[in-house]
Amino acid sequence: MKENSEEIMLDLLYKQAVYGLSEEETKHLSTLENKIPNLDSFEMTAAAIAMIDLKTDAELPAGLRARILADAEEYFSTGDASAQVPAALEAPTREFTFVESKARRSIWPWLGWAVAAAACVALAVNLYWTRTPSEIVENPTPTPAQEEKLSPAQKRQRLLESPAQLIVVKWGKGYVEEIGNVTGDVVWSDVNQEGYVRLNGLPVNDPDKETYQLWIFDESQDAKTPIDGGTFNIDTGGEVIIPINAGLKARNPKMFAVTIEKPGGVVVSKQEKVAAVAKRET
Repeated sequence: MKENSEEIMLDLLYKQAVYGLSEEETKHLSTLENKIPNLDSFEMTAAAIAMIDLKTDAELPAGLRARILADAEEYFSTGDASAQVPAALEAPTREFTFVESKARRSIWPWLGWAVAAAACVALAVNLYWTRTPSEIVENPTPTPAQEEKLSPAQKRQRLLESPAQLIVVKWGKGYVEEIGNVTGDVVWSDVNQEGYVRLNGLPVNDPDKETYQLWIFDESQDAKTPIDGGTFNIDTGGEVIIPINAGLKARNPKMFAVTIEKPGGVVVSKQEKVAAVAKRET
């Protein structure tokens, strides 16, 4: 009769944990709780059964698994011999085999501890695999900043593919005789205040002696004081793509120019050495 009551109580505890109980079932469970000892064991059993379907696609690290099993063995070794954790728990499954003793002792106390121990292992697995990336030292998840690290060429292409209205003008020869034809273009967005210079044909410069500097001639600035677009150096032949670093907000640029200046650039250019010009057609 006692074992039958225990089975009913276990069913009710499981149902309460997973689905909830009706008013009549709640009253029945309350009656059984007053009659049956070792209530904590039954509550742990019900919670363990509710968790037994927990799955994970990755294997629990050996160190964590060993610590869990060691703590479980130490904890249960102080109890009654019937409550010892079986060796089979080291590889917990959903099926348990019980051997009935000669004294036909009730299997329910042992079941309560064994399934609860299995739940501890399952809970540890769940906690390990649901940690945030900042808690995991090995193989951290890449941050958005790392994922978005693009080259100037990739950023230029992304701007070209964006829905923003763009200004695109081609480079031409400047006013320095020793510099031949310069090709490429400028891509600029007023809305994003973002742009890129693509150049081919500028000679390699010595940064200790001179630097190239970009200038933006827009409708709000006097032609003698264009907006500084940043300095750059050419260290190899071929095409280069350089992000525009405007010192002020540029509005509807009409022309872009590259000058040769002293190392570090200047605040206001005398425009004596204009290496390349990109002018919008009116």
